[in-house]
Amino acid sequence: MTNAVKELSRPAVAANGDRATIRNGLLAPGAGAKARPYAILLVPGAAGVALAIHFFISRHQLSASDSYRIFLFLVLSVGLAAAALYPFFAAVRERMHNLAPIFAAAILLLALWEVITSGLHLLPLPYFPSPAAVLESMITDRGLLFDSTWHSLVMLMSGYLLGVIVGLISGVCIGWSSAIRYWGMPVLKIVGPIPATAWIPLAMVVSPSTTVSSAALIALAVWFPVTMLTASGISNTRASYLDVARTLGAKESYLIFRVAIPAAMPNIFIGLFMGLGASFLTLVVAESVGVKSGLGWYVSWAQGWAEYGKVYAALVIMAAFFSSVMTLLFKVRDIVLVWQKGIIKW
Repeated sequence: MTNAVKELSRPAVAANGDRATIRNGLLAPGAGAKARPYAILLVPGAAGVALAIHFFISRHQLSASDSYRIFLFLVLSVGLAAAALYPFFAAVRERMHNLAPIFAAAILLLALWEVITSGLHLLPLPYFPSPAAVLESMITDRGLLFDSTWHSLVMLMSGYLLGVIVGLISGVCIGWSSAIRYWGMPVLKIVGPIPATAWIPLAMVVSPSTTVSSAALIALAVWFPVTMLTASGISNTRASYLDVARTLGAKESYLIFRVAIPAAMPNIFIGLFMGLGASFLTLVVAESVGVKSGLGWYVSWAQGWAEYGKVYAALVIMAAFFSSVMTLLFKVRDIVLVWQKGIIKW
């Protein structure tokens, strides 16, 4: 009877272990190689395919850049090095299981892109350059791209921080005080839904500096979602929290800064993320229209000269730049709201 009970309990224990493994997103040190050994070969295999396609296509071209070839060789070398370290390090196994399919798919998409553009010429030039041409444009114009990225970072951070500060102050005031809410909500309902980019003509007339006007437009785009979500979180603070604090003798400042604002933090961060997305859009549009620097200006300038390789290079920089800023905000969210860590990752 004892042996039968043990045999019946083994599948349940194994199933619970599998669920725990899936829930934690990790694999046991020895289980990864048995469960998914193909993860070792995904990135090197995809890089090898892309490299072979590039060699075949570049053989029929008079001037082929070496930058893209070197890039694929580096990817292949890193993939082979990770495959060599796979049996010995659990951290390498975990990262390969999680990231190898994504990286392999991205490399194969680059190979497909090169086949469509440089190989079969299905898309017209110069509007659809090959990935080798985009990488070459990124390298040759790296000085101007770096300068444009720096100007975009300064403008984004100045406008975003200004919008966050004003939005938090107005959101706390509207959410806490009924008198301020009476006068503040009509302003939010009228001014808030108007896109910040619609104010560009007026901002260019009012402000003598295009940089100041662009930062103000970014702040306006951030102010509305931060104010609305902060006010919503403050006003929806549980009355029981406030009653307990008042019973213990808490003053109004304590109720605001130690009870209401911490309770509204999830809503506040939702507003911060929404404002960050709006700031990206406003930044690019403002730079394209009035500012003489930044990534948005660089895209418009390159398009005017029909340098679409540089346009795609700027788009790649934008993706990396905006994703890095979003990741930084997620890190701050994980520190402040540690109990929500892991729900949504970036």
